[in-house]
Amino acid sequence: MNLVKDPWLLFKLKDGSEKVLPLNAICDPQVVDFALPRADFQGAAYQLAIGLLQTVFAPTDSRAWHRNYEQAPDTETLQAAFDSAAHAFNTSGDGPLFMQDFDALESATKAPVSSLLIEAPGGNGLKLNTDHFIKRGIGEVMSLPMAIIALFTLQINAPSGGQGHRTGLRGGGPLTTLVLAQDDEATLWQTLWLNVVDRKYWSYPDPDLNSASVFPWLGPTKTSEKAGTEIYEHNVHKLHCYWAMPRRIRLELQGGSTRCQISGLEIDQFVESIRAQNYGGNYKGAWRHPLTPYKLNPKKPDEEPLSAKGQPGGITYKIWDSLTLTSKREGQLAAVVVEYFSKELLEDFAQYQTETPRLWVFGYDMDNMKARGWYSTTVPLFAIGAERLEEVLMRVKLMQQLAGEILWHTRTEIKNAWFENSADAKGDFSFIDLAFWQRSEACFFEAVASLVDNATKDTQLLLKPQNASDWLNALRKLSTDLFDEYALSELGSQRSMAKRIKARQSLSLWLYSGKPIKAFISENNIEQLKKESA
Repeated sequence: MNLVKDPWLLFKLKDGSEKVLPLNAICDPQVVDFALPRADFQGAAYQLAIGLLQTVFAPTDSRAWHRNYEQAPDTETLQAAFDSAAHAFNTSGDGPLFMQDFDALESATKAPVSSLLIEAPGGNGLKLNTDHFIKRGIGEVMSLPMAIIALFTLQINAPSGGQGHRTGLRGGGPLTTLVLAQDDEATLWQTLWLNVVDRKYWSYPDPDLNSASVFPWLGPTKTSEKAGTEIYEHNVHKLHCYWAMPRRIRLELQGGSTRCQISGLEIDQFVESIRAQNYGGNYKGAWRHPLTPYKLNPKKPDEEPLSAKGQPGGITYKIWDSLTLTSKREGQLAAVVVEYFSKELLEDFAQYQTETPRLWVFGYDMDNMKARGWYSTTVPLFAIGAERLEEVLMRVKLMQQLAGEILWHTRTEIKNAWFENSADAKGDFSFIDLAFWQRSEACFFEAVASLVDNATKDTQLLLKPQNASDWLNALRKLSTDLFDEYALSELGSQRSMAKRIKARQSLSLWLYSGKPIKAFISENNIEQLKKESA
């Protein structure tokens, strides 16, 4: 099977049906999405297609980008571009195989194919019978297409996996951010193309598509048993980041009639086991993958950037700015595709859609090699001119800071209502945080939209008193609502009720006279607003 020639991917069509088609179907106007059976596979399919387009079909400049967005290429044109790299996308047979080690690894340790799944329990978990929530026995038989997409998903997200089992180029469990088309009639092509960068903006030499510098499986693996074998960005072609291969793996393809445990389809070729060897590609240094945001240390500019990772509690607006806005002063770099869209395309994009563009953010939350969860959400993208970006960002940070302060006091007083000594309270209280961030999200983005609108009008006060007052009052109400929901929702003894009432009074007092509250009121002239309305 060849990934750029043969039908193997399941697509969703405009009429709601699903169909297995070749990869060149991404330019078909009837195709609106991939239709993979797992969320991480769906995200991987997007990254595979985007990486391929950037590698063999990248636009020369923004004009070429616009032409291909307005009118997708026909399948013959796109297939001709894909054919230039077809030799690198074989998944079976002789010669180099996609994302598999150049060596056959005949003496390597065998493992079940389910070990390609990032959430699958490891050998120690199986031995100690600790797979309570993520069970063994998932994906023990896979079709070749599902095994390939599982392998690609692992290579681009690879967490730490024990001695010599290397993490991915972006670190284990990176967040991926993709610009989305919001038009109801948008095709898959348009969404993918929004995440391809023109070569004038992101410059790199023409790739040698026969070189392991681009596709590492085309040559012997640069193994990493010893120091000095690290792979840095300057060692390979820039496009290598889409195809990085930290793990040494070979699939064992067998023939016979069975059912794929991932797709549920009847198949006549399947994969039950893999051969895996440690000490694969060891990626180090200041890599910057175009689909991932990074963090910098403004005080130590020589330190390497760190990719954004999934964290407990999910993806909330408290990190929105770091996903969408680049500010070296604040130590944050949005993904290259987001920067490109914001700087080169966003202002002109109104001609294509009326709704606010959105960013799809997804990725694993990893605890070393253990998957704690998978997160996927969308957040808005706003057009902010470079001349006012830092001002807007400062106001956004202050709004986030205020929300964080109010959340801390809300959580603290809820615990004071629950426990005799809240300082000694044990347990996971993250559900309070999650409810707070989720329920205040709409108000936050309304305030940000006002900020951006004021910035475009060259308004001196970016966050006007009424906007600031609305934000503060929304947080106050949410705080007391959460307290009442969690601490006053059921009756207790007279003593416990007195304790809860006292905690609520303490929270209310702070919400109206706490130092951060007073500072926010003063900074945003909210008192003046009250005087004018009196």
